[in-house]
Amino acid sequence: MSDDPDHTATLDTRIAAALERPVDPAVRAFAERLAPADALGLLFYGSNLRTGSLDGVLDFYILTRGPQEEKIWPRVSYHEWVHEGVPLRAKAATMALETFRSAAAGERLDTTIWARFVQPCALAWERDAESGAAIAGAVAQAACTAARLAVALGPAAGTPDDYWRALFRATYAAEFRVEKAGREDSILAANRAHFDGLLPLALIAGGIGFARGAGSTIRPAMQPADRARVLGWWKRRRRLGKPYNVLRLLKASATFDGAARYAAWKIERHTGVPVTITPWRERHPVLAAPGVLWQVWRRRKSGDRAA
Repeated sequence: MSDDPDHTATLDTRIAAALERPVDPAVRAFAERLAPADALGLLFYGSNLRTGSLDGVLDFYILTRGPQEEKIWPRVSYHEWVHEGVPLRAKAATMALETFRSAAAGERLDTTIWARFVQPCALAWERDAESGAAIAGAVAQAACTAARLAVALGPAAGTPDDYWRALFRATYAAEFRVEKAGREDSILAANRAHFDGLLPLALIAGGIGFARGAGSTIRPAMQPADRARVLGWWKRRRRLGKPYNVLRLLKASATFDGAARYAAWKIERHTGVPVTITPWRERHPVLAAPGVLWQVWRRRKSGDRAA
């Protein structure tokens, strides 16, 4: 696939087709099992989507009908299930579809939705075709929002990769996490088919013109006033990005359903020390954490593998 898009394609058709990408039947079965009564669909994303592996933790977004219940979203939960003899683990973020759509369109202070879902994802389960179409429309909004900021941040003329790199560098810097230098290059390299041709389609859908240069170079036709408006929009989100992410982490620490089991799995995976989940640890994962980590450190030091 080249950076010159098929002129019969639109962003909507491109996104709809991308969401139908094949995923392991076990992933679809797990998604259906996770879907609550008010679910409209589940998006599957992350490294397991790219590799097809069932190892580790599968990442889902559960999109529901109705209004958003929590002011600080999404609600995160951890799940374990054995499917046809294969143990599966999943981390699920739940939020209302309308809130997801609004965040994807850049109408919220949040940066995580459009920055995450301009990257590959698959619709692992949908209630019906109408729900699937609504979710596809929201994901297309994420691509438009990301493309608009990418060309505002990027050079006057460049390749699509130049603009995507500028976008991911900026969004990683605004979040409360540390990424290795060059993380944006690894995203593009690992998802080449997904990003090839995506930027021009997203610019067209967003009403941003561009001229083509040599090779895959483009020159976006963004007026200075429009660029200043987009950069002002971004400045506010960049300034609030880290505090907002800290607030989410604090909220998640108190409301993460299955947090103790998730932490126990992560600890055993990285240290080889199994952690016993007692009823008290299940109810109070944050309070239990210092004691658990102390015991794990002592067990590793002594060679005893039971914590």
